[in-house]
Amino acid sequence: MSTYQLDTSTSRATPTPQPMKRLTVPRIRARKKDGVTQEPLVMLTAYTARQAQLLDAHCDLLLVGDSLAQVIYGLPSTVPVTLEMMANHAAAVVRGSYHPVVVVDMPFGSYEQSPQQAFESAAMLMKASGAAGVKLEGGEAMAETVRFLSQRGIPVMGHVGLTPQAVNVLGGYMARGRSDAEADKIVGDARALDEAGAFAIVIEGVVEPIAIAATKAVSAPTIGIGASAQCDGQVLVTDDMLGMFERVPRFVKKYGDLAQTISDTAARYAAEVRDRSFPGEDQTYQPKD
Repeated sequence: MSTYQLDTSTSRATPTPQPMKRLTVPRIRARKKDGVTQEPLVMLTAYTARQAQLLDAHCDLLLVGDSLAQVIYGLPSTVPVTLEMMANHAAAVVRGSYHPVVVVDMPFGSYEQSPQQAFESAAMLMKASGAAGVKLEGGEAMAETVRFLSQRGIPVMGHVGLTPQAVNVLGGYMARGRSDAEADKIVGDARALDEAGAFAIVIEGVVEPIAIAATKAVSAPTIGIGASAQCDGQVLVTDDMLGMFERVPRFVKKYGDLAQTISDTAARYAAEVRDRSFPGEDQTYQPKD
């Protein structure tokens, strides 16, 4: 699939070809050498072509996350997300970027039944979008599936700790790893995914000492979200980081207040429409002399 950079100087976002300059999964994996990542990996979520274009130069990876359930569609959880939704948004992100590795979440119900089901779902996502890999949730229980996919040419990013697709089993979005048994399981899950061939592992919502222990226990880079700065990289939901929502998880740092900017800008537009100062001379077509 060809990769495009959007030309935003046109009145419409017309795709224009750009050279392929993407990072690759092996290069991401190789950033961790002898258990150490000198330059942490930067990952953010993206759901649209324009968003991907704006993030492109700053990220090593773009995650087309099933968090689009809440961010884009206003759903109460990630559970209702479909393969078709993920494929469509992933294709837009691939078209809007050319530098980062694009990884797409496999939605709930599309991979848990068997490795064969997971392969069919992952192959569909990659064919339809051009993404470089998939991400799936679960630890030791999913190791066989991760190995099955990896051996068949599908790069897999793992995800341990707080796994949002399992929110109904976990009973909520609280931090994980507070008990010895749970802490041991998280580290064991990370090891199992690493040994199965995951090229990277997201560690979400885990108490910091356990996130550090899991990072040291695996050869694959770990990417923290609500974990530790000692992970090999970090990821946030872009809309949370930009300040699009008032309520965000504790682990989010708001680097902007885009919601207020949008509200203020819309208010200015509304006022100018109502007092008839917009459109003005610069925005209207006048007869030629």
